[in-house]
Amino acid sequence: MIRRGFQVAARLGHHRGLLGDPLILIFPAQFSRFLPEKTDLKDDALPDASWCLDMLSLDQEFLEKTKSSGWIKLPSFKGKTQPNGAVSGPCPPFSGCDTAHLSPDKGDCRIFTRCIQVEGQGFEYVIFFQPSKKKSVCLFQPGPYLEGPPGFTHGGSLAAMMDETFSKTAFLAGEGLFTLSFNIRFKNLIPMSSLVVMDIEVEKIEDQKLYMSCIAHSRDQQFTPTHPSLAGVFLQLQLEEESPQ
Repeated sequence: MIRRGFQVAARLGHHRGLLGDPLILIFPAQFSRFLPEKTDLKDDALPDASWCLDMLSLDQEFLEKTKSSGWIKLPSFKGKTQPNGAVSGPCPPFSGCDTAHLSPDKGDCRIFTRCIQVEGQGFEYVIFFQPSKKKSVCLFQPGPYLEGPPGFTHGGSLAAMMDETFSKTAFLAGEGLFTLSFNIRFKNLIPMSSLVVMDIEVEKIEDQKLYMSCIAHSRDQQFTPTHPSLAGVFLQLQLEEESPQ
């Protein structure tokens, strides 16, 4: 049985306005769980004082593309959101695990890449998605809490950020939910607080599987932390719609 936390599907459509009007995106009701129209939650994908100039510049560049080129900026909250925009309650109980101390009012469950709330110290990132081309771009600036070798980013944090972007892209591009495989080969160390640009694409959808690729590089593309062979495969599922509360 698939947990209700996964029982949401998203299908994107778009229509071009007359005489060069901006692209208008049509979202089904289910999509509001991922992009709530109204919420009091803090969007952690908004720029803050820790963002470097390159990240601020590229963020603005892609924001301009959302006006006419079909790109969508994905908001990012510390927890999963419900249709009303509220953060989900504590993690579901598992056999042998005591979750009584987790309070829904405190929002104890958090997205791993949003678990560090101090600006600039952990995962600073924003993701833009292009539905018609089934691709995403993630701008990622790792903070000092993600250090591995002295002065450089821990490889696991880069892998986590890539998996987060993979999963969002797979979900929006074709109802891909579960990671079947994730392969990464590191090439260079990433200096702390530097900008990493990740270009992720769905290569094909076949036999209920989404095959995806990623290229990570610096803004000028002169520096690449990984080999081009980075790839992921996600399982495509036919999901049930959530019943009204």
